[in-house]
Amino acid sequence: MTAREALAAWLTHLADERRASPRTVRAYGDNVLAYLNFIEGHNGGALSLKDLGAVSAADLRAYLAFRRSGDHPLSPRSVSQSLSSIRAFHRFLDARLSTPNAAIGLVRGPRIKVGAPRPVSEDQARGLLAEIALDPDREEWEAARDEAVLTLLWGCGLRISEGLSLTRADAPLAETLRITGKGGKTRIVPVLDAVRAAVDAYVAALPFVLAPNEPLFRAKRGGPLSPRHVQAAMQVLRGRLGLSDRATPHALRHSFATHLLGAGADLRSIQDLLGHASLSTTQRYTQVDAEGLLAAYGKAHPRA
Repeated sequence: MTAREALAAWLTHLADERRASPRTVRAYGDNVLAYLNFIEGHNGGALSLKDLGAVSAADLRAYLAFRRSGDHPLSPRSVSQSLSSIRAFHRFLDARLSTPNAAIGLVRGPRIKVGAPRPVSEDQARGLLAEIALDPDREEWEAARDEAVLTLLWGCGLRISEGLSLTRADAPLAETLRITGKGGKTRIVPVLDAVRAAVDAYVAALPFVLAPNEPLFRAKRGGPLSPRHVQAAMQVLRGRLGLSDRATPHALRHSFATHLLGAGADLRSIQDLLGHASLSTTQRYTQVDAEGLLAAYGKAHPRA
């Protein structure tokens, strides 16, 4: 088996056995293909499984250094993601194709400073939703659609891909939603009355007849709504309200978490609602809440 055939086998394993999303499979495949191209150039020809088992730590470090240089260098985060893909590929080679390589585990990625999430305030979130209906150039059903999508992200803490994965059969929404997130992990998310009402208003105004298994949210010409459209709509809204570039659709998911935390919800519950695999990921929101508390203290306390 060649290295390219091993890559194809791994991607099939990710899609069929691990149930990874097409986007994840494509990202992993692109990362490892770039790695194989570099090693092939370094070795002067096509790679076999035996060659993959002989890749040294120095070879891998040279590849990572190569990706951080040139006209279009990768950021430390992207380099780290690339290394993660390569490690996963080599774990597959070891477990399924009897081709171990201990040297890969010796290579460490760049240090990444994990910043605090960047939510929008409750007033800003409400302002964004209210601003949607004030666009005279947008048809009524399109405004209802954008309001429904953004309300889902804020009210249920969904990622864009999760919100757009809803089908016509999901509406009208029940009291809870079963969401399949990253890594194929399923979680149950409560649905607020405001979220249900926003989706109902969109469905009532929708000019297209959809089959039960078709995506619920549609573009202007009737095709499935893309994440890029949601991002573009948010860009227009934040420009009209004078908000910073941090006011993105994903910021509404952050807002869901920080607003719950500020209202007294415990971290474990928020972790379950967001679908985080690790509590340490959810703990980042405590930093945001503490910053908000200190800001309020600075404005209100007579000795501040």
